[in-house]
Amino acid sequence: MRHAAVAVSTALTLLLAGAASAAELRVGYSSDITTLDPANHRSRVTEGVIHNMYDAVVTRTDDMKVVPEIAESFKQIDATTYEAKIRKGIKFHDGSALTAEDVKFTFDRLTKENAMGGKTSPRKSLVGPVADTIVVDPLTVRFKLGNPWPIFPAYLPFNQVVSKAHVEKVGTDGMATKAMGSGPFKLVEWRRGDSVILERFADYYGGAADIPPAGPARVDRLIFKVIPEPASRVAALMAGEVDLIDELPHHAIKQIEGNPKTRVLKTNGTRSFFIDLNNRKPPFNDARVRQAANHAVNRQLIIDRILNGLAVPLATLISPDSYGYNAALKPYAYDPARAKALLAEAGHPNGLEVTIDVDNAFKDQAEAVAASMSQAGFKASVRLWERTALTDLWKDPEKHDRQMQFRSWGDGALDPVGIFVPVLKSRDRGNFSGYSNAEVDKLLTAADTETDVAKRSKMYQDAQAIIHKETPLIYLWLPQDVYGASKRLKSWQPSPRGIIKLHRAQVEG
Repeated sequence: MRHAAVAVSTALTLLLAGAASAAELRVGYSSDITTLDPANHRSRVTEGVIHNMYDAVVTRTDDMKVVPEIAESFKQIDATTYEAKIRKGIKFHDGSALTAEDVKFTFDRLTKENAMGGKTSPRKSLVGPVADTIVVDPLTVRFKLGNPWPIFPAYLPFNQVVSKAHVEKVGTDGMATKAMGSGPFKLVEWRRGDSVILERFADYYGGAADIPPAGPARVDRLIFKVIPEPASRVAALMAGEVDLIDELPHHAIKQIEGNPKTRVLKTNGTRSFFIDLNNRKPPFNDARVRQAANHAVNRQLIIDRILNGLAVPLATLISPDSYGYNAALKPYAYDPARAKALLAEAGHPNGLEVTIDVDNAFKDQAEAVAASMSQAGFKASVRLWERTALTDLWKDPEKHDRQMQFRSWGDGALDPVGIFVPVLKSRDRGNFSGYSNAEVDKLLTAADTETDVAKRSKMYQDAQAIIHKETPLIYLWLPQDVYGASKRLKSWQPSPRGIIKLHRAQVEG
């Protein structure tokens, strides 16, 4: 009888455990990913999927605190040395153990020139000045920096650990489609343009102890279904075909809230929206025309009518929540008369015809900006592009003759080095406007290695003051991230990180 009771109890436990996870969670995703290789992209959409398969040395909580993930502990030894002790017993999806050698291999691959099949990782800048990664023992690794970089811990969550053996087996090309992580889900199949299908990894070590509950994923299957068209994503959610959608159109919020089976989830965003102005060619090589453009946009009206009030107007490129934010700066006031006067002063008394380039996802917002500008001396029109084509068109400001580009840039670390530097430092990777200022460059370069927190913050504030006056961009707004969700979805809230990690999510019913 005792053995029978134990057997029944064991069976019941297994049944309940299976019931807790025997479900399929489906996400309606706005874009397809570009790769499954954690070291070979610069896409937050791609990173969102990869985070479900790969873990990092440290991660972030939803309040943006950096905490250990693969690491058992993480500490700074001196100004240029950090040490991580790796948890014992972590397994990759093929059952092999994760060790310090895998961590070293991961960071060598990220930092060394031509380490990826003859190419250098596009994520190298997210590792900063890491000069070497040293294996101390099988579960201890040290990161040696070439110079002090105070935000190194804040950038570690962006770099997921890969299996050395797996990479050496499949090569850089193979990593694009053959994932082998240590995260809560493992790859079943990537159907390009259609879906990414994942399944629960039963031997998952549990994830960050500071983000409970620890343990394997709570659903058996996770599917990211690619649905680029916003109305189609909303329809799929309303029909119960998906449980969660990203980039919920603001005009659909009331529709989702009015449906008894769906709800709206919001979080403070970390993605600034702005308009690149071509600083290298007329008419925007004149600061007066750029200032006029900033006075021509009625930010608050657009936020209220198009974004349902779910955004704050920007005075500079970075978030008011960011380290180093210059709170003394105010958003440019909507002032059509001042805009027209500046245009006349710059030699355009009859106004200017301009074109705003935008990808399809943000058509409504760009058209609202154009309408606003048309009341202030600019005859503005909007041209729609596919996202990749638009990026290719604008990436070299010396070669194109485009005028304005509506776009955004994410700053998941809430530090100016992640957004201010790439977008506004001379010839940096995200500087599509062609803006260049030697004093700004000097401040940004000095801030990169300054370890005094107050001095570093002052450098960024001074750089913002210069940028605010010279207006190489039209600073727009920082919106909340808005998602639509089925009421079946439990134990998940959106994070300011902008990453959809579903390790702890459940679906009911």
